[in-house]
Amino acid sequence: MLRARSPGMDVATVDNVQQIFATGAGSSTPDILIIEAPAIDASDFERLERLSQIHPRIAFIMICPQNSPEFLMQAMRAGVREVLASPIQADVLDAAIQRLENKQGHHPESDGKVLAFISCKGGSGATFLATNLGYALATLKNKRVALIDLNLQFGDASLFVSDQKPQATISEISRQIHRLDASLLASSMLEVAPGFSILAAPEDPSHANDVKPEHIDLIIKLVRRHYDFVILDVGRTLDAVSIHALDHADLIFPVLQTTLPYIRDGKRLLTLFRSLDYRKDKIQLIVNRHDKSGDIKLRDVEDVFGVNDIRTIPNHYDAAAASVNQGVPILKLAKSSPVSKALLEFAHALAGSSDSASTGWLSRVFKRATVARPIQQHVERTTT
Repeated sequence: MLRARSPGMDVATVDNVQQIFATGAGSSTPDILIIEAPAIDASDFERLERLSQIHPRIAFIMICPQNSPEFLMQAMRAGVREVLASPIQADVLDAAIQRLENKQGHHPESDGKVLAFISCKGGSGATFLATNLGYALATLKNKRVALIDLNLQFGDASLFVSDQKPQATISEISRQIHRLDASLLASSMLEVAPGFSILAAPEDPSHANDVKPEHIDLIIKLVRRHYDFVILDVGRTLDAVSIHALDHADLIFPVLQTTLPYIRDGKRLLTLFRSLDYRKDKIQLIVNRHDKSGDIKLRDVEDVFGVNDIRTIPNHYDAAAASVNQGVPILKLAKSSPVSKALLEFAHALAGSSDSASTGWLSRVFKRATVARPIQQHVERTTT
């Protein structure tokens, strides 16, 4: 299959993985290692993990009959980038190779920017930020924004900014994936405001299984060709579908709050992202409901995560709650709210607008903070 796909590709077959590295990690090190594994156990995963640590530039693909969530999580932790069902089909293998080839590349300038929001812990406010940032981006001149609700079992992103019922959902598109085109996509999306549309999650949680990883690839590729920004509300579950979506993202925004459980789970999430080989500059933390007078300061969080560019969204509970309860974007309901101002500035920064602030609030948020060792040590102990 590989040779048919690309006759110039150098393909070698071995019975033992260690044969590949007998001469060291020089020019003989492959770019992609495909492992056919009829059965695999814990010791196999340990060997794979050691191999991925020694050769971090190799992309691992595993072909095997298992695809349970527990098995997929074990594979991810071992450094496997793709788990494909056996017997393998040529088009499935080709798509996996294409994803790996594109992973470190840059998308054409004509394609929209993909922004993924993911909760470090439930209740972080990721959906609120994703939906309201989408509205903020759409208020910028000539910007078209699409939001895809990938919280497939309990997604309700459309309720945050609209009181209208979606005409169709992502599960219905997946069931008609063979006829997916711009027309079907447009007719399936809920228009929240001019330039801002949402592809809703399934109404019935049982329909989440209709959405396959390969469907996500096709949907995102189509959406980004027709919109300036594609926002993915990933939810909190990491599975094959959500990881395929995150692979497409130009930027991933883990959302947390300044309490110890959020920080601990945020560290776990970033560790998982490292195992998925995501670039460090692809991940940008957001502290939501930020309160400068809280016990844990922003500089404490920056020190724990080893970064100095965490974006903050201030706490204004009354306005945010009213926005959600009425299904009206906060910029429309309470334009003077500090949350609205922060989201609008965030939108300008993402769009590269010349009128985004270069001083004041934004510069204060991004300034380097001093080290606060006690909080970091406490987080490290609880995480361990």
